Amino acid sequence: MFRHLLPTSLALLASGAPAYGYGHHNASSLRMSQIQVIGTHNSYHREIIHAERDVFEKYVPNPTGYYYSHSDLHNQLEYQAVRSFELDLHPDDEGGLYYPPAIWRLSNLTANETPFDGEILKKPGIKIFHVTDFDPGSVCHTFIDCLTDLKAWSDAHRNHLPVLIDLELKNDAPACELGGVCPGEATNWTLPRLLNVDAEILSVFPTSQLIRPDDVRSGNLTLEQSILEYGWPILDNARGRFMFFFDNNPQPNVATDIRNLYTSDGHESLQNRTVWTNSLEGSPDAAFIKHNEPRGDDLVEIQRLVEKGYIIRTRADVPIDTVLAKDTEMRESAFKSGAQIVSTDFPSWGMAARWGFDYVAWMEGKPGRCNPITAPEWCVDEALE
Repeated sequence: MFRHLLPTSLALLASGAPAYGYGHHNASSLRMSQIQVIGTHNSYHREIIHAERDVFEKYVPNPTGYYYSHSDLHNQLEYQAVRSFELDLHPDDEGGLYYPPAIWRLSNLTANETPFDGEILKKPGIKIFHVTDFDPGSVCHTFIDCLTDLKAWSDAHRNHLPVLIDLELKNDAPACELGGVCPGEATNWTLPRLLNVDAEILSVFPTSQLIRPDDVRSGNLTLEQSILEYGWPILDNARGRFMFFFDNNPQPNVATDIRNLYTSDGHESLQNRTVWTNSLEGSPDAAFIKHNEPRGDDLVEIQRLVEKGYIIRTRADVPIDTVLAKDTEMRESAFKSGAQIVSTDFPSWGMAARWGFDYVAWMEGKPGRCNPITAPEWCVDEALE
């Protein structure tokens, strides 16, 4: 189960830089892939206010599934033991593309009635929210603000487990015919906009605080070969760091697919890229794989992928269906799967109580636990963080 020193790590060790592959058969050799953490789904989300509900329910299918809210990102880290987040990114090169949200106008909200100050949407830069025009509530409305919040907490807790950030790139425009944002060049994710995701991350985080593909790729091997042959970073060398990945489903035969654009022209193994990709087993960039369904045959498949060496993200629940059904099978399968990230909308007791069910997906308040599939027998949950 334990892998050897990465060839490139010898030079890093000599220079005093972190040697990601170094370790012995003791607590210092535990790898970041040998733990399991709780993540939150749509981690930024704040549900619409009561004054918007009539319009929301008129135009949005299955609106009940949007009625949940999360605390600020630093509160999730500090008080809910969350160590993975999902952020929905919307491009906004010039600023103001999403201002004002159509739901405000359709709900006849005055300036004093809007749930947040819309001035933030006028700033240039990537925006964070769920659904364009209809579901704009967020704990941080710009990518930069979200990153700044995460970094501030990290800087005050330098020994924390690595935090893995799921980035879903969106270009939805459901309110075009109602006077909202319309699909087009301004909302498409082009290569320059993908590289701007890198740029915004690097404007907040130094590379020393990140886990990038270049940090683990070995010699002439592909990224996948490096991960499967030599393994992920030693946990102690990954503490205090962040790893970002796109979660959009890969479309191998679509030229404009996000993954195809990001890995084009000599970047097949994510050379000189900041964000990892949701890839396909057997591909040069394959290291992280999203597999949201953990039940039945999917449970066995996730366990196989984890055992092979990939980092997997799955889900413990689906809002609000899981809670309304009072069903915990998905949660139990997710934990059992060994997926390193188990994503939930309910990381704390009481969040589901409004639906008449005390549901929670947590690890008894711990920020992580030993992975049930890959962790060695000597691994102790309490020693992780």
